[in-house]
Amino acid sequence: MTQTVTDAGQAAAGDDQMHVTVLTDRCAGCQECIVRCPAGALSMDSARWVAVADDALCVGCRQCERTCPFSAITVRGPLAVPARVEVARPRPDRPEGDNGEVRPGFGSWDEALAEASRCLDCPDPTCVRGCPAHNDIPAFIRAIRERDLAAAHDVLRLTSVLPDVCSRVCDQAAQCEGACTWSLAGGTPVAIGKLERFVADNAPVPPPAPGPGARAGSGLTVAVVGSGPAGIGAAWHLREAGAAVTVYERDPEPGGLIGWGIPDFTLPPEVASRPWRQLTAAGVRLRCGVEVGPDDLDGLLAEHDAVILAHGAPVPLRLPVSGADLEGVVDATSFLKAGKTALENGSLAGFRQSYGLPGPARRGGERARPMVLVLGAGNTAMDVARTALRLGLRATCVDWVDERFALARPDEIAEARGEGVEIRFLRTVTGLQGEGGRVRRAALAATRQRRAGRRPRVLHGAPELLDVDLVVVAMGYRADPALAGRLPGTPVARQARGLPDRRWAGSGILANPAPSYAHGKPVGRLALGREAGLAASALPFQERVWAAGDALVGPSTVVEAMAQGRRAAASVIAAGPRRGARRAPRHVLVAYESRGGRTARAAGLIARDLRGTGAVVRAMPLAQVTPAELADIDLLVAGTWVEGFVIAGVRAARATRSWLAGLPRLAGLRVAPFCTFAVSPGQALASMRRELEGHGMVVVAEGAFGPRARHIEVQAAGFAAGLRAAAWPAGPRAGAGAP
Repeated sequence: MTQTVTDAGQAAAGDDQMHVTVLTDRCAGCQECIVRCPAGALSMDSARWVAVADDALCVGCRQCERTCPFSAITVRGPLAVPARVEVARPRPDRPEGDNGEVRPGFGSWDEALAEASRCLDCPDPTCVRGCPAHNDIPAFIRAIRERDLAAAHDVLRLTSVLPDVCSRVCDQAAQCEGACTWSLAGGTPVAIGKLERFVADNAPVPPPAPGPGARAGSGLTVAVVGSGPAGIGAAWHLREAGAAVTVYERDPEPGGLIGWGIPDFTLPPEVASRPWRQLTAAGVRLRCGVEVGPDDLDGLLAEHDAVILAHGAPVPLRLPVSGADLEGVVDATSFLKAGKTALENGSLAGFRQSYGLPGPARRGGERARPMVLVLGAGNTAMDVARTALRLGLRATCVDWVDERFALARPDEIAEARGEGVEIRFLRTVTGLQGEGGRVRRAALAATRQRRAGRRPRVLHGAPELLDVDLVVVAMGYRADPALAGRLPGTPVARQARGLPDRRWAGSGILANPAPSYAHGKPVGRLALGREAGLAASALPFQERVWAAGDALVGPSTVVEAMAQGRRAAASVIAAGPRRGARRAPRHVLVAYESRGGRTARAAGLIARDLRGTGAVVRAMPLAQVTPAELADIDLLVAGTWVEGFVIAGVRAARATRSWLAGLPRLAGLRVAPFCTFAVSPGQALASMRRELEGHGMVVVAEGAFGPRARHIEVQAAGFAAGLRAAAWPAGPRAGAGAP
């Protein structure tokens, strides 16, 4: 054994040799490093109760460094991992008319097995946390190593219904691969996306099939508004649970973004259409060409037990400059739809004619093509520009941000430039000029941006005039403001608040804030932020109405929307709503803030009495309540002690007020606040009621318990009796919580 345990921590090996240093004066013997080491290189010295390392077994992944809560370990030396298996990409010299897929996957078992062997099968895999759907990545890679693609699909289908789509369109560098332990260690991660694609390319994606909870949704009818990734995820999960599902789509064809918004050279039509072929075959009713407005929602609720709004963010941002209304200024959605149709039908000349574009002409002995100016340099803008090249046009993208802070994937930008797209950052359009009512020139001004998140500044000076034949606005999208009015508080911010969950912090995903492979993106913080959106998708916005995907959080990714759709569907199944019927609470949470113990005792007595209804009742301190607990309950009982003086004002405890203010919107959730007091409850209950109702909850009972200890049992019993009368159907008894 070549362990090194030292108090000074000075490495004894050179940079080309692996060496682990354990600082014994810091090591607390917590064994975090030992549990998480995937190579078995760490063990315990039972005599001194400190960690010891075997350099010969260390692979340099540095999980011990990232997860040690006391910074007691350092690792020096190279990463002991083979080079990543790279697949050569075709680069067409002349992409006009060529709509073939540009990103190949692994072409053989040898390639897939070589890459799969790089996975360490980590005990606490950060790649799973980095994946918005939380795919069990080590498990499906393990199945590949065993040459069992069916088993790999069995793993993936637990969390994803779009493995063939996501493996092609996900920004893996900022998600699962950026969070791979090799990436966090400063190296090159496992090619998770290509391995997932290998599974989907070489074994058919299984159709919806009844699972262990196939009867959970029996008799339930659900409307899903929107057929994009969020709608697909919701419909799939609901159908597998046995629910009757009707999907309403305003476009003539289903698929949303993956149907019209992703070009064929990235996502072939056969792959894009696969989910809906399987869903309709499984019995999902699809109604295309039906637009659902805010006035239609009540009708859907009268016809269905629940509604999931997954209508996306379809409204393009407007261009706020003069000349934006000229002919020849179009939005990215219409351009991509028309371009996709033209390329599939081979009608390039017809496309140019429909947009009023001149045909290719000879100018100065060279073949001159019409110029398309794309406003924006995000992923949609790259799709527009690369589609334009395939339609026989020239394309220039302009964006006022610095390239370091661009929204597009760096590999997308590199691919677009390789095909001939000109991309100009730190430029913005200040006006459009036309002739005969049609756009002819764009005025471009230089900008400056110092930091990410800081709004770029337009610089003074004479604008540059650029001759253009068509302007495509690809600056982003927003939700339909009409339907957004039925979803107060949206878009939900995908931001982590407060201290991260100790399990996230302990995993080490936050220890390297911006891995180089992730192009400097904070993969850990981004992953934590996505959890906020995922939690929100499990909470109804009003009774029997849920939301998911872009409709909930604003423009997001395919995998994120799909995961939220599945989460919303799972919440619908758990809630089991029924039209015209008020269900007895089946899951009750009694949450309390207690200082002297009286509030905690009252909470325990209330929980004991409510268990007699047959409901599942839990009691816990407010500080331990997370959005996950709130997502699965039918009734919330919130208790607090009060603070202050009668003359100056008595109110709920500060910790309670802070907790209430930080609650997500819990529309329609029944809630019963109570407080304990020494002299007077003051305005504690009134202020709690206002705060709870402000978050969309319905207060069904409230109570205040006085200072006499011998009376608290009587008071708690009276409160519980009143709550049972208000929240349960008449005559509650054991088992009344059942449907």
